[in-house]
Amino acid sequence: MNCAEAEILIGDYLDGTLASARRAELEVHLNGCPGCAELAGDGRSALEFMERAADVEPPPELISRILFDPPWHKRPSGGWLRKAFHAALQPKLAMGMALTILSFAMIMPRVGRFTAADLQPTAVWGGIEDRFYRIWARTEKFYNNLKFIYQIQATLREWQQQTQETPTAPASRPQSRIEDRRVPIKTPPEAAPAGRTE
Repeated sequence: MNCAEAEILIGDYLDGTLASARRAELEVHLNGCPGCAELAGDGRSALEFMERAADVEPPPELISRILFDPPWHKRPSGGWLRKAFHAALQPKLAMGMALTILSFAMIMPRVGRFTAADLQPTAVWGGIEDRFYRIWARTEKFYNNLKFIYQIQATLREWQQQTQETPTAPASRPQSRIEDRRVPIKTPPEAAPAGRTE
């Protein structure tokens, strides 16, 4: 056993929850290692000190003052202005005001466009139905565009495979020889060699 393992097991050893086989191994290591033995001795003395310390029972009025009368709930003394600010600084009121301001900020751009007709059930239902059809149309358009893109990609892949399978043509045509481009000339009969007639 090394010192790192011993340091991990010392807490269980001092509490008496270590298995007997591991306890024997740890005791052998503590007998041979002065650093770990000193650490175990310090831990044992700390446990003995905590056991000697008396349990202190807090007075009941302390608990009630902590729970029900924290320092930030101190009543302001004198002045209606101080009392008003005290009420405004309560956490519930502050959170409620913040949510109210946020709600109004979200609704205000639409306030001018609301009319009494907008609050009729048929108008509300028509608005919901309109939004549903718009969302459906956008989804269908997106799906069709996606299909089109996939078709284009598949066609490009097929073209790439076809160009890789077929041998590539040379970049330029080979130049024909000059003799292939000459026009055959008939020789006149008087200049023809003897033995050859046309």
